[in-house]
Amino acid sequence: MSLVDIKIPSPGESITEVEIGSWLKSDGEYVQVDETICEIESDKATLPLIAEDSGKLKIILNEGEIAGVGDVACTIDTSEISKEKVNTDNSTFEKSNDNQISLKKQKSIQYPLSLEPRITQNSDVYTEGHPSPSAKKMMEEYGLSNLSGSGPGGRITKQDVQYHLSNVRKSLSQNSEAKKQSNSNIFPGIRNIKRERMSRLRRKLAERLVSVKNHTAMLTTFNEIDMSAIVKLRSQNKDSFFKKHNVKLGYMSLFTKACTEALELFPAVNARIDSNEIVFHDYVDMGIAVSAPKGLMVPVVRNSESLSLSQIEVEIARLAERARENILSIDEMEGGTFSITNGGIFGSMLSTPIINPPQSAILGMHNIVERPIAINGKIKIRPMMYVALSYDHRIIDGKQSVSFLIKVKENLENPARMLLS
Repeated sequence: MSLVDIKIPSPGESITEVEIGSWLKSDGEYVQVDETICEIESDKATLPLIAEDSGKLKIILNEGEIAGVGDVACTIDTSEISKEKVNTDNSTFEKSNDNQISLKKQKSIQYPLSLEPRITQNSDVYTEGHPSPSAKKMMEEYGLSNLSGSGPGGRITKQDVQYHLSNVRKSLSQNSEAKKQSNSNIFPGIRNIKRERMSRLRRKLAERLVSVKNHTAMLTTFNEIDMSAIVKLRSQNKDSFFKKHNVKLGYMSLFTKACTEALELFPAVNARIDSNEIVFHDYVDMGIAVSAPKGLMVPVVRNSESLSLSQIEVEIARLAERARENILSIDEMEGGTFSITNGGIFGSMLSTPIINPPQSAILGMHNIVERPIAINGKIKIRPMMYVALSYDHRIIDGKQSVSFLIKVKENLENPARMLLS
């Protein structure tokens, strides 16, 4: 037997442990070399575990277990050869006598007393219809009258009263059950509940978002942008832009350009707090929020202030594709200085985005809606977008945040001037 140990790889320098996400192959299954056999979840990304050889898989670390970098996750027995799967669809299974299920006959409930009163030859006029002392007490307690007696001479016994009460309770119970069934049929539907394990990435994201709310003085300021010029610019140049650069001209590159110019004027928005110091950056590493199957990812476009629109679009498309395929590296998501998130693609009209730590600000884009606005004293219908800037008030003052957002608005409403500058 020749065993090959498959160890947990290192996702990055700062990560020492991971969580086993999900096994894509079963224990004992034959795997091929370079085949993805498992997904490993770190705090920042989901990474594949690759089979280093072909053979029979033996799983050591189960789903949900925490493992350190270098731990053996599984082994591959290379002496095993691939075998055809046995078709068990038409297999028959015999049950042993010891495993057979015996059914017990249920005994029917019998009532000792008949509904019909007993008939005696010597009927006493006084006793017929009269209760015994104990029966009389029960009848007075429950407010009963005119019961048939089954005792000697038609006398009403205690058993007669009990039998009558049991029939009343049974009738009420049946009516109640029928009413419940009738009500349940008014709104029929499936009411299943499904539970699924929260991934390590989503748990870490939740911790970070709660931490931001608890440890920053987060505030949000809003503005609106007339998108007429941007819409016209894209409409006039989208075909030639795609033909020349093989990528579509989107809103994100234009917003990135508008923000990088504004960040040069207001460097505090591009800074971060480190203990008792403020760290300023003379570059812009722009984080672009991307919705991926495993959760929200924020890959970073490095030195976006020095890139052209086409270069920004190409890089965003590349990072977004890697995010959707869950193959983003840690280096591609670390070190951002400012972020943009676009809820407009999902139809969001307005929101307050949460800062991506350790950054100090984030810009939220929203959907474009035609609305009436006043221009030179006249009502015009224009494509408008609300924008929101969430920022850490400990480092960014209100004046800086509002001025930054106004500069972004001016850049986007005059894109020709922005691109020429």
